[in-house]
Amino acid sequence: MNPLSRPRLVWTKAASGRNLFVVLGLAIALIASGVAMAVYNEQVQQTQRVRAVRVQADILASSITAALSLGTSQDAQEYVNALAANPDIEDVRVYDTSGKLFASYARPAHAAGGHIVVERPVVEKGQTFGRVYLRTEAEPLARRIARYSGVGLLTVMGALLVAVLAAAQASLARANRELEARAAELADANETLLIEMSEREKAEEALRQSQKMEAIGKLTGGVAHDFNNLLMVASSGLDLMERTADPARRSVLRDGIRQALERGASLTRQLLSFSRRAPLNPETVDLADRIENMRVLLERSLREDIEVRLRLAPDLWPVRIDSSQLELALVNIAVNARDAMPQGGIIQVAAENHPAMDDGDLKGDFVRLAISDTGEGIAPDLISRVIEPFFTTKEVGRGTGLGLSQVYGFAKASGGDLRITSEAGKGTTIALYIPRSTEPVVEQPKIARRGRTAGKAKGRILLVEDDETVAALVIDMVTELGYEPTRAATAAAALEALEKDKSLELVFSDMVMPGPMNGLDLAREIGRRRPDLPVVLTTGFSDAAAAATAEGMRLLVKPYRIEALAAELEAVREAKRAQRKGKKPH
Repeated sequence: MNPLSRPRLVWTKAASGRNLFVVLGLAIALIASGVAMAVYNEQVQQTQRVRAVRVQADILASSITAALSLGTSQDAQEYVNALAANPDIEDVRVYDTSGKLFASYARPAHAAGGHIVVERPVVEKGQTFGRVYLRTEAEPLARRIARYSGVGLLTVMGALLVAVLAAAQASLARANRELEARAAELADANETLLIEMSEREKAEEALRQSQKMEAIGKLTGGVAHDFNNLLMVASSGLDLMERTADPARRSVLRDGIRQALERGASLTRQLLSFSRRAPLNPETVDLADRIENMRVLLERSLREDIEVRLRLAPDLWPVRIDSSQLELALVNIAVNARDAMPQGGIIQVAAENHPAMDDGDLKGDFVRLAISDTGEGIAPDLISRVIEPFFTTKEVGRGTGLGLSQVYGFAKASGGDLRITSEAGKGTTIALYIPRSTEPVVEQPKIARRGRTAGKAKGRILLVEDDETVAALVIDMVTELGYEPTRAATAAAALEALEKDKSLELVFSDMVMPGPMNGLDLAREIGRRRPDLPVVLTTGFSDAAAAATAEGMRLLVKPYRIEALAAELEAVREAKRAQRKGKKPH
């Protein structure tokens, strides 16, 4: 059914005529009822007045009995004069038994209103002493005119009502005809609108598809360009390492390959951070301490003609963030500031407390981390676009447009916000607002350095990894760190190995594996069977990482360095030792 179409009221001439007759009938009935009420009221008034005059005559007869019996006409006259106070009484007479006038009172009569005449005998104990005569005006003319004026007014109002209703009926008929014409126009307009809406939906769908393809084109173009460069560095570096025996040359090539791999991992983190699918590993940290430790990293990311200044409040509140994402965000901002200062300049990193904020989405206590530069600034019309993915003002090959997107995603994922202020020719300030944390600060774990650990092995690890190449490399890494590994290719094989070998002290498992049970399912099953056996999960797949983080599992995100693996394994061992001692780990 057409959603805009509705049933229309059809007002025919026959219906209009019927309604007019109904209105006229009601008006006539109203007038007739008014006349009938007036006639009835007149009869009632007349009956009541006759009864009232008779009562007055009876009262007068009983009052003058003594005067008539004693022959004192003066007393009888006083009673008669008392009735003169009633303006309706026109004539009062008292006669004795002989018919002689004994006392009287009279005033001029008003014939227009009619008269009521009553005679009553004066009787006491069966003896008649005379009679009284009483004449009153039936009703004053003014009162009767006033009463009949109401009936006349009612009749006039009925006539006016008929006239008004007739005019309203005619107006309604005209309005109905206009409404029908308008409804026909609306029906045509509605049909046209539906056609236009259908065409617009098709156009919008085509536009969305075009925008989607454009975004995919930007994504594949930018990411493919960067990854091709990184793969070129790694591929050519391996080729050159095979062709040289010079240790110094091999060290340089190895460092170049490692840097390319780190850049690839950083690019992946940027993509996941912007999409907010990257698994965060939040912890409560001392922000000032973390920034101080990052000074060297920031300076290495910049040029020698750029000075880094830190201005950190001494009473800075702790915050709960992912430290690696904070590091990546600061580096991204610093690199953008570096490119905006081709002739050098100053980058200032300032942090201060902002209590009881109430600014849009920011409500509560926040720490403001602001990075300012003295560069060229950002044009006002571009400030709102710089956080868009793949938007960049740099020339081709110098940026992917994901840096500030990662910073924005990090700020939002941490429960805060990002604010940008800039002035052309004077510089830019990018401020991150991060919520205050009331939890105790987590100390940074000591990272184990590379090198095989001599002496007794640190423990036995069950490695669950289906990829042969990755498994071989991880086995070498854990062996290098002084652990004794045992490998299982599937979750089912891992459970079987745990049943056979009770000396395994830790499980390090990939999350995405073939078979009915993945790494997360394996961790749950191990928790059910052996609650005391620690499990560390690893993955590079964002959905799997988010699921593990949501359940509070220990997680190491791929790709990872041997130092990160060493730190995670050492943290597990420390937690297990603390559990045995009955206290919480630091």
